[in-house]
Amino acid sequence: MKHRTIRNHTLRQSHRAAFTLMEVLLVLAILGVIIGLVLPNLLGQQKKANIGATRLAIDNVEQALKLYALDHNGEFPPSSIGLEALIAQSGSDPKWAGPYVESGKIPTDAWGSPLQYAYPGQNQVGDRPDLWSMGPDKASNTEDDITNWATDQ
Repeated sequence: MKHRTIRNHTLRQSHRAAFTLMEVLLVLAILGVIIGLVLPNLLGQQKKANIGATRLAIDNVEQALKLYALDHNGEFPPSSIGLEALIAQSGSDPKWAGPYVESGKIPTDAWGSPLQYAYPGQNQVGDRPDLWSMGPDKASNTEDDITNWATDQ
């Protein structure tokens, strides 16, 4: 009789060693709900982080442009030369004291596109250059552009 009790106990243990299909489906449903609630928030945070990183890149390039202007009697590089003036000397410019950006390459936005530059600026108050990112759609003059002249962004 003792042998039979051990055998029934062993059968009960082996029966509960696996999950039922219903338990697995319930866990998958719970995970699906959690992912459905969390994923949209994470995607929104990524977009905000990219915009913030691009604004920071624009601010850094503006500072580099100001350093360039200090070395060039207050003049920013013309649009024809563009941001290349921050990384390499154009022609025989005796006043050039760069590179003005640490990376040694043209700064990009968070989406990998080069920042856009225009001087003289069309959108600035005073004698400042326009500097902008084309944003995630990589097209200029659209709603998602990130600029140095708009204060409501």
